[in-house]
Amino acid sequence: MGEMKLTFKTPNEIVEFVNTVSKYEFDIDVRRGRVVVDAKSLLGIMHLGLNSVLELKMHSGDCQELEAELLKYAA
Repeated sequence: MGEMKLTFKTPNEIVEFVNTVSKYEFDIDVRRGRVVVDAKSLLGIMHLGLNSVLELKMHSGDCQELEAELLKYAA
């Protein structure tokens, strides 16, 4: 299981993020406070807002490739 913190500055970054994580079979969640959404849900991620620190949780033992792709969103 992998975890990292992210932040999005523009709506386009959210669209790119959702397109990236949707390529992976395993479950991925994003959390802000008590709200948890599926990382593959565009509306769910947009609901969490821009310029907030979000917690990403990848439910897989083999997520190094995805972590490398998401470094540009690291908070």
